[in-house]
Amino acid sequence: MRAFLLIIALLSSNVAFSQSEATKTSTLADSKAEFPGGQEAFRKEFMKMVHAYVDITAYAVNGKFSFIITIDEKGKMSEMKIYPKVRNDEEFKQDMNFAMKRIKKKWKPAITNGVPVSSNIIFDINFTSEHSDEEF
Repeated sequence: MRAFLLIIALLSSNVAFSQSEATKTSTLADSKAEFPGGQEAFRKEFMKMVHAYVDITAYAVNGKFSFIITIDEKGKMSEMKIYPKVRNDEEFKQDMNFAMKRIKKKWKPAITNGVPVSSNIIFDINFTSEHSDEEF
């Protein structure tokens, strides 16, 4: 009986102390998400909507801001993150999302292994208290 308990104890301790590596696979897209006309065309369209629909002077935004936008499998913009954070951050983000949703053109989604996938794009905009780096 002791031998049996010893074997059980050794087997269970082996399982408890064994290391298993969880493999984290990172898939790279075969092609990135594309806006008709390229990223610069998107940036201009976005700024046109910002100037048309948002009173940018209502915010204390000065300097370079990074926008991270999620493009889903269907080519729709689904989420936006803005860095760095600013005062009245939620209102600023809501207004930027409103301007983003005014853009009617769809993106061509990123492709991985021949299948459309969700992906993120990053672009920067330089704001000053009087205007942004694009004037319309």
